[in-house]
Amino acid sequence: MRSARTMTAAIAAIILLAACGGTQSGTTDPGAVTGDIRPRAITWLFARPSDGGVITTVKEIAAEYAAKHPGFELKLVTTPDRPSYLQRLETLAAAKKLPELFDTDATPFAQKLREQNQMVDIGKLLNTLGKTNLYRPLALDYQRFDDGGLYLLPFEFEMEFFWYNKALFDKAGVKPPASLEDMVALCAPLRAKGIIPIAVDGQDQWPLERYLAYHPFRLAGPDYIKQVKRGKQPLTGGPGQKAAQWIHDLGAAKCFPDGFSAQGYTDARDLFTTGKAAIYNIGTWELGALTDSTLAPEVRDNIDYFTLPTTQGAVTSDNEYVVVSGIGMAVNAKTFDPLVKDFLTYLIDAYPARYAAKHRFAPMKVPVIPPPDASPLFTKAAAEIDALGTRTAMPWDTQLDPTSNTRLQQELTLLAQGGITPDQFIATVDEAIRRNAPRFFG
Repeated sequence: MRSARTMTAAIAAIILLAACGGTQSGTTDPGAVTGDIRPRAITWLFARPSDGGVITTVKEIAAEYAAKHPGFELKLVTTPDRPSYLQRLETLAAAKKLPELFDTDATPFAQKLREQNQMVDIGKLLNTLGKTNLYRPLALDYQRFDDGGLYLLPFEFEMEFFWYNKALFDKAGVKPPASLEDMVALCAPLRAKGIIPIAVDGQDQWPLERYLAYHPFRLAGPDYIKQVKRGKQPLTGGPGQKAAQWIHDLGAAKCFPDGFSAQGYTDARDLFTTGKAAIYNIGTWELGALTDSTLAPEVRDNIDYFTLPTTQGAVTSDNEYVVVSGIGMAVNAKTFDPLVKDFLTYLIDAYPARYAAKHRFAPMKVPVIPPPDASPLFTKAAAEIDALGTRTAMPWDTQLDPTSNTRLQQELTLLAQGGITPDQFIATVDEAIRRNAPRFFG
């Protein structure tokens, strides 16, 4: 969740970017960068777990590259939480002091950086290196701006499922929902058995925002949010209205935990992995926690999943849902030189096999390597990769302008708690977008 202070910093940074204007001294075109490789220290400002699969893999590869290029060093700089990271990134961008590499989503803020020529064209870089076809199309598509421009490099590939406890479903006499509407009907029988229907991280807010995106994606496809965020398509009426009503109905049916707005990421996961909650909507990055040998057997052996349910009138297919390739890595155009280009080439070549060997799903077209004691759940989830459709439901928190998104998240919590009606939610969010979108999208 972004704080109000972070939002203010974001807006200020964007205004400053616009005021500074001008083209950076470097180039966004990787094909124009040639010459001798002169080893030096470069920095990657990242917003990922410092002990996660991506960073540990990159560290290994960077060490190998340094051994072959004495004088090279990759300095990895992290910030404890996402709001603080974003504030730091925006401050550095406004001062034109971004490091050689930095993490960002394809947000409105990143679009401003692109317009100011502060990011290297990753699409051109991959084409120049002949590596475009190495990547899964969905992994690249997740990183693209609305016009198809690719300025971010993916390092992950994750699918988001509704994990559920089969034993708890059996206890309540319910089955996985065939439609989004059916999810509401699951909650009363589960509650009657003393079971929390759906675990959700309400503190960070983005997990609940995922639910708001589901009906619009099913009914209007991925372009719906692109129109909404620019103020060209109101939420009033149609898919947005139906989504708001669905969130209200889920809340009214007590689908979410009591006091969910104060529960964090770990709280939600623990409710599910301790057998207190029946459903947990999260990505495959949590497979390790869901298959951990320390889980109680009655939980671990009963975890399964269903993918995003459909709804009447859907225009997207059952095998199309939320598929993310994580926060992307941008390359600073001002400091892009033969060394950075050569290191990225080495990194892209070495990364797929090394990352897959850690039993993770890579954004490249490489086979998944299951752990030696791979559970049936891991094998089943991995098989979904080759069955995916061509479209993904984009998370709305990466699409909306930050000011409107903060207001939406606040109102969404109230909607799920019964504090406001769907019509009140829609009217407030539409007004916020109408007021704020022009500052970010013109």
